[in-house]
Amino acid sequence: MRTLLVIGIGAGNPEHLTVQAIAGLNRADVLFIPDKGAKKSDLAGLRREICDRFVTNPNSRRVAFDVPVRAEPAPSYRTTVDDWHDDIAGIYEALIRDELAADGCGAFLIWGDPSLYDSALRILERVKMRGNVDLAVEVIPGITAVQALAASHKIALNSIGDPILITTGRRLSEEGMPANAGSVIVMLDGKCAFRTLADKDIVIHWGAYLGTPDEIILSGRLGDIEDRIVEVRTEARARKGWIMDTYLLRKPGPDDSLRSWFRVRACRNPR
Repeated sequence: MRTLLVIGIGAGNPEHLTVQAIAGLNRADVLFIPDKGAKKSDLAGLRREICDRFVTNPNSRRVAFDVPVRAEPAPSYRTTVDDWHDDIAGIYEALIRDELAADGCGAFLIWGDPSLYDSALRILERVKMRGNVDLAVEVIPGITAVQALAASHKIALNSIGDPILITTGRRLSEEGMPANAGSVIVMLDGKCAFRTLADKDIVIHWGAYLGTPDEIILSGRLGDIEDRIVEVRTEARARKGWIMDTYLLRKPGPDDSLRSWFRVRACRNPR
């Protein structure tokens, strides 16, 4: 039976790879490298850099594949994503069938961690359900953008005794700041959903390209800093052609430091 390793490779810093991840890379006969087009060539380049640095297995090889672009949501977001995943499942199935021996081992290198806002595991489950190839899946966790964000800002993710909610920019725009969470981590926000929040006393800790030499971080009271984040984000995206960012929103609380509340932290590596 073929084995597929789904390996979390961290948020952008090759040194975030775990010992388990490095061992998994060297166990694989084939390393599958996704290509998301010219604008995101840096992402494929980083995966290749990781392989160059850590893979010592002389028998391993790399296979690049194109990832189709997701259509705009119509008639619904869930339907659009479902169709997109089905297209990718067909690509995965062909790769597994054509590139792996019947008892071979392949690896998908997943940005961050496979368990957090990544669809590789769901897509591989679709491949298994089709019944055309037999495969076993193993997961190797990685450092997430959430962990990298907290480390770069030197903060704990939660306030004392408060729950944390992880959500998307789309849901934040639709539902606002939840009443049942003191801290909210927002991912996959392409439209700066924090600007829709009425409470401008919320503190935001924002970061882009976390863990990479291009990392940018900003933090402060939302009302003081939201325009600056939008400006920095727009400039960075224009410069690189793509951006991956995430942020933490926190309601006022008794254990918040003066630095978090009343001082805007300058961005790191500003351009």
